[in-house]
Amino acid sequence: MDKDILDKKFVPYLNEAKITEAVSRIASSINADYEDKMPLFIAILNGAFMFAADLYKEINVPSEISFVKLSSYAGTQSSGSVITSIGLDVAINARDIIIIEDIVDTGKTLTTFVTELKKEGPSSIRVCALLHKQEATIHPIPIDYLGFTIPNLFVVGYGLDYNGFGRNLKGIHQLKES
Repeated sequence: MDKDILDKKFVPYLNEAKITEAVSRIASSINADYEDKMPLFIAILNGAFMFAADLYKEINVPSEISFVKLSSYAGTQSSGSVITSIGLDVAINARDIIIIEDIVDTGKTLTTFVTELKKEGPSSIRVCALLHKQEATIHPIPIDYLGFTIPNLFVVGYGLDYNGFGRNLKGIHQLKES
C-alpha cells in the first residue's frame, strides 16, 4: 500500500517478514561469532533504533548495548558532513565492538565514526547494517553483517525517515518516482 509522507509518496519495498528473516539470520551469525566473547553493541540513532531493538532481542551471548546519535542527512540527500549530537558514554578500550547501523550509503558516517572509535583502543570493530546502497558508496567500509543490498533508492520505514517522519512503518518503502 502506498504511503504519503509529508510531500512525497512511498511504495512498499521490503515487507516485515523479510526484515524479520534478515534480523534472525544476522543474530544467528553474531551469536556464533561471539560465542566466547562479550561484545558491546553501539547502535546509531535515530534510524537504527528499531533494527537494534529487534536484533538485540535475538542476541544470546553476554553483551551490552549503547547508543550514539550521528547524522549526515537533510531531506532525501546526504549533507556530506557528519554531526554527532549524542556521544558514546561507555569505555570501549579492549572491547569487541559491533556497530549497528540502519543503512550504509556513501559510507562517510561510518568511516568517520570507526576512525574515532579506533582511537579508543577497542579489540575489534565490526559493522552490522540492515541495508547497504552499494552504488552510492564513496567511502568503502567493510560490512560484516548485512541484511540487504539495495539499489540507490531513498527508503523510509522500520526506523528510517524522511525529515523525521515514516520511521514507524513496519516495512521499508521506497520513494515513488514521479
